[in-house]
Order: sequence, then C-alpha cells, then structure tokens
Amino acid sequence: MTTLIITEKPDAALHVAEALQYVGEPRKFSFKGVPVYEVKRTAERILVCSALGHLYKVDQAGISQRKQYPVWEYVWKPIHLVEHGRERQRRWLNAIAEMAKEADAFVNACDFDVEGSLIGYMILKHARAGADAAAKRMKFSTLSPEELRHAYEHMLPQLDFPLVNAGLCRHEVDWLYGINLSRALTESARKSSGRYATLSTGRVQGPTLRFVVEREQEIETFVPVPRWEIQATVEIDGETLHAEFEVEKFDIEAEPEKVATVSDGREGSVEDVESKTSMVVPPFPFDLSSLQAEAYRHFGMAPRQSLGVAERLYLDALISYPRTSSQKLPPSIDYREVVQRLRKNPSYERQAAALLDVRVLHPSDGKKVDPAHPAVYPTGALPKRSLEPREFKVYDLIVKRFMATFGQPATRETIKATITVNGLRFYLRGSRITAAGWIDFYKPYARFEDVTIPPVSKGTRVKFLSVKAVEKFSQPSPRYNPGSLLREMETNEIGTKVTRAEIIETLLRRAYIKGDRIEATPLGIQIVSVLEKYCPRVLDVAFTHELEAMMDTIELGKEEKQRVVDEAIRHLRPIIDELKAHEQEIGEQLSSTIKQARITELALSVACPKCGRRLHVVRSRKSGKRFIGCIGKWEGVCSFTLPLPQLGTLTLLDQRCSRCGFQLVEASARGRPPLVTCPLCFWKGRGAKS
Repeated sequence: MTTLIITEKPDAALHVAEALQYVGEPRKFSFKGVPVYEVKRTAERILVCSALGHLYKVDQAGISQRKQYPVWEYVWKPIHLVEHGRERQRRWLNAIAEMAKEADAFVNACDFDVEGSLIGYMILKHARAGADAAAKRMKFSTLSPEELRHAYEHMLPQLDFPLVNAGLCRHEVDWLYGINLSRALTESARKSSGRYATLSTGRVQGPTLRFVVEREQEIETFVPVPRWEIQATVEIDGETLHAEFEVEKFDIEAEPEKVATVSDGREGSVEDVESKTSMVVPPFPFDLSSLQAEAYRHFGMAPRQSLGVAERLYLDALISYPRTSSQKLPPSIDYREVVQRLRKNPSYERQAAALLDVRVLHPSDGKKVDPAHPAVYPTGALPKRSLEPREFKVYDLIVKRFMATFGQPATRETIKATITVNGLRFYLRGSRITAAGWIDFYKPYARFEDVTIPPVSKGTRVKFLSVKAVEKFSQPSPRYNPGSLLREMETNEIGTKVTRAEIIETLLRRAYIKGDRIEATPLGIQIVSVLEKYCPRVLDVAFTHELEAMMDTIELGKEEKQRVVDEAIRHLRPIIDELKAHEQEIGEQLSSTIKQARITELALSVACPKCGRRLHVVRSRKSGKRFIGCIGKWEGVCSFTLPLPQLGTLTLLDQRCSRCGFQLVEASARGRPPLVTCPLCFWKGRGAKS
C-alpha cells in the first residue's frame, strides 16, 4: 500500500518523514526535480512531498484582461497560469499528479488552519479524481517526532471541509473585492492621466487605511489647550525628591501661581503614610497578535517580520504553530517534559530548574481560544543550528514568556506619603517589587522600575525647595506604530491573525502610509476621501466585520460557502456601479495626487554636488534601470548621475551619511533584509552600505 502525504513546506516534509521512519533514515530522492521522502514500513510505503505554499489561485474566468471591470466570473487555476515566474510551482504540481496515480491513500499534513486545509485540498483535488474525498487529515501543533507520530496514528477520517470551505470563501470574496475595487481606482486614474499606477483597496485594506487617515486628520486639526501643573522639589534628610500636588492640572494660571506663592521655600510636614501591597499576576501565553506586539515593542520588528521568524522556528521544531489566536496552554501539553528539555539549554538552565521544583505546574491563561491550536510555546528541543540574531530574540521571548506563565504572582509595595504645607497637600509616591515571582522568568522583558523614597513617618519635616507653576499643552493621540495598528485591527475584528500583518505591508508598499510612526501620505488620504464620497461602505468597519462573521460561520459548519459569496457580491455590485459612474471625477482627483506624490517621492533633499540644482530619482527608458540624476541634464548644463540599488522598493530616507552628508536611500525586497546605502559614497568606491 502506498500513501501520499502532502505537507505545506519542505522542512515540514522532512520532519514528518523522519518521525514516521521508525528505523534508520527516510530515503530522499528527486522525482521530476521535486524532493520526495520515502518511508517504508512492513505493509506500507509512504511518500512525503511538500507543497510550496498555495499552488492554486483565484483568477478571472476566460482570458484575464487587466483593464476590465467589473469582473464577476472567476475560477481557481494553477498559480503558474496566473503569475509569471512560477515555473517551480508548475514542476511541483506535475510531480504530485504523477505520484498520485500510484497512491492508494492520501493525507493532508499541511498546517492545521484555514490556509493549510485549503492548500492540501486543492492539491489533492486536482492531482487525482476523488483524492480529496478519500483523503485523511493529520492534526498537529508542533513538528516534534512524538506529536507527528501521534497525528499520523490518530488521523481525522476525512479532510476538514468546514475549514476548506471557509478558505475558499475568503479567497474568493477577497479576490472579488480586491480586483474590482483596485481596477476601478487604477483605471480611473489611468484614463485621466494616461499613465499607469497601481492602486488598490479591499474589504480589510480600506478600513485599516481609514484608521490611519482619521488619526492623521485628528493630529492635523488638533488645537492644543493650555494647562498648568505644579512642579515641586522637596528635601527630606538631605535627599532631594519630586512631589506631586493634590490637583493634577489647572485651567487657569492664577490658581497654580497662588499655590506656588504660599508653598515655595516653606516647610511642611508628613501628615500620613499609606502603604499597600498588591499582586501582579503572570502574563498570558502568547497568541500570534501578542507575540507580534511584544516583538515590535522590544525589538522593533514589524509584524510580518516577527511572523516570518516565528514560522522558521516552527519549521525547526523549536516552537509550536505560531498562527494561533489562543491564549491557553491545555493540560495535554506535558509542561514538565518541556521544562526538563529546556533545562538542557544553558541559557535557561537556572529558570527551568526553579520551575521543576514546583510540585504542580499550572499556567496562567487568557480568554482567547483557538480550536485548532494552543498558545505559542517552546517544544524544548535544542536548536540544531546556530540561530540568527533575530531568530534568537524571538525564541528567547517565547521561551521566557512560556516559563513566566507558570511563575508565582509578583508582589508590589506602593507607599504614599501625604505632606501638608499652609493647608495644601502634596504627595510623595514610591513603589518596589517585594517578591519577583514570575518576573524572574521574564527578564529582561518584564520591566518594573522601583521608585524609592526615604523612610518617613507622621510628623517628618519637609523643606519645599522649589514650587513652580508650569504651562503644558494637551497632546493629540499618538500616531499608530505597526504594533498598535495591528491591535486596532484585532480590536475591530477585521482581517485574520495572519492577513493583518500583510495588509499593513501592502499599505506601505502602495505608499498610502509611511514611517515607523505610521503617517498617512497624501495619496492614502486621497484614496480614503474618494472611497468616503463614492462608496463609504467599503470603509465601514461594521460591514467588514459582518463579512468576517459570516465567513467564521462557514468555518464552524453553520453556513454554506456559496451563500456567503453571493451575499458579498450582492453588496459589492452597487459599489462598483457607483465607482464606474463617477470614473472621470475619481480619475481627476487621484491622478493629480499621484502626480504630486511622484514629484515629492522622487526628489532628493540634497543638492547636486556639481551644480547645486535639484536631484531626482530617474528611470532609464532604454535599460529600465533607476539612478539619481540632476535636473540640469534637461537644461543641458549638468550630467551628474549616481547609481542606485536595482532590487526592491526604493525609499529616500530623512537621514544623512555620516561620512559625506549625502542623503541615504533604502531598498527593501520581500524576503531580504533592507539595504541602506549612501549613493555618493558607493559611487566613490567606499561601499557605504549596511
């Protein structure tokens, strides 16, 4: 009997094959240029082959025409027929189809989530007639040998069709919204200006962009309101401290001035000392969103980057499946066994030993549950290779968070001393951790700063060295950063735990937003303005959430996939009709903004070193290569040029080279670390890049 197992990625195929090969190593061979693992048992031959992520994709039915919209007819096609440069995927599909001919049984061992269920289903469905109906499903959360063997020996008797249908629906609805809305915007601008520029929006992208634009508008229209506060410095037993006044802020300057007049330079006394002890409970284990937020907070990693790192750690069998929304560690996980494995790692030996002294390990749990996977946790396996710096950071964060969930609550003592002077009250506040508990396991990521005050008691004399009325102004809400925008999307329940980071990356790539402290660009603001005027429902969070909820019911097996798709189309048709009817006005608004954005985006802030004129990023019509050129070339007076990186999205940074003072540029391409370089130094042969 021959069984064909499909995994989502090549590393997973190796882990599955090694786990199922009880004796020796699985045989690896190349079949039509595709790596395959063969496992032989007494009465069974197992072939394990990976996919390369999605091998099928939604596309326009018939001949795809990029300028045509609206589009309502679609089909699923092999991805190499939809996207250029996918020869490798074509080879994979052909090889799997050939292997399927000789297989007696089929197993989907792709990641156990909506995407993994869909990937395996589509491959098996088209590899051989009936394979999808006969196939079984492996369910696992880690790539440890024990769990993989258990998953194979206790396979689900059929594919998880509710998840498959939810995946089909999400991809089809997202395609319908994305292709029609994006083509409406792109074609409107092209017909108006005669130039092509890719514009896009969608049912999640639109509301997310609106969050940023509304915050930008709030900041721009914010009117600072003056407030006054008291700043006081006191002395106790020769130690200088800051004291708080009983009223935090004043609307009228005269009131704090009066306070300063009657207390500055005077002597007061401690009226009361109040001490409280409170418990600081351990943190919840990581779900994907909280992991991404912590990775951004501590390491400055964008959500998409931290997800990519976590997936590599998962494929190395070092952590559990990261694409989870659960904040719970179920009892089925052998906590003590995981900790015992971690103890073998010198980096965690001390903390693991301390946990093993606890008689019963009971984790702190959050409210969120994921029926497919537990919260993110380490397997305890020792890394088989040297982890890259980013990988170690994320791994260290996950390990220490896992151990911290089993720690005892920390205790914190707070002290509040009330000081009176001429009938006015000031406060001294101190705090300190008296029992570290779980904090010891989560260092350096748990930060509690002790604030000490000298020992005081009722009647202690206090000298007021300085009391001043200081004017402060109210501040607008801060701009989003990648972590806080991710949380905003999650709070409003738009997108999925996986797609949210991709949406933010798309907005950056489209130049609708920019910067680490995310700022809406003029183009992003104009996109929202157009959508608000002609199709406000696309920006409506409630509408997007309604569609999300309908798709979630498919996942639970309570709703038919086609009914949800039909309902989504029913909402979308009048929106596209409205955009089509106002194509000219929309095009005029967008093309004007695009033109201005291009001028701003391509102009350097430094002058030409040769003639002092402006420098711009230019693309050669002959070679297609980009470079920096002086506008003096068009005036026939200057031919100065500088080379630029040719791969990736180019960004002109607001930073200057430390050597020559020229403006730095950044080239970023998916799957590669950003390249920051000084064009002038690089041209001179100094190779100034990082």
